Amino acid sequence: QNLKFGNAGNGGAGLSSSISGTSLEYGGGGGGGASAPGTAGVGGGFGTSGGNGGTAAAGSNGAANRCGGGGGTGAATNGGNGGSGVVIIRYLTGTATCTGGNITFSGPYTIHTFTSPSGTFTVA
Repeated sequence: QNLKFGNAGNGGAGLSSSISGTSLEYGGGGGGGASAPGTAGVGGGFGTSGGNGGTAAAGSNGAANRCGGGGGTGAATNGGNGGSGVVIIRYLTGTATCTGGNITFSGPYTIHTFTSPSGTFTVA
C-alpha cells in the first residue's frame, strides 16, 4: 500500500536571552521528519530543520553552543544530533575578580562563556 504523508511538525521555539551581550535564542526544538512526498518541518529557534524523508536525507544538527534539538527524518537514515550546550556567567564589572572561560565585556557586565565539556571558573 502506498501511504502518503503531509508535512512534518515544526520544532518548538527556544528561549530568547541576552545574557551573552547579544540577543540569541537557545534550546529550539528540531523539526520533525517527513515521509514522501511531504517536506520536513522547520525547527524553532536554533533547532534546525528535519530531513525530508522523500529524499532519504538525514535530519540536520542543532546549532553548536545553542542547545537546539536535531532534526528528525522520515526515511531509514539518522536524525540530526542535538546542538552542544553552553554555560554563561555574567556579573557587574568591578564587583568581583574572576577567571575562566572566554571573557568578554558588554556594557557594565563581564561575561564568561564556557563551550567545552570542562572548564574552571575561579573567584579571586
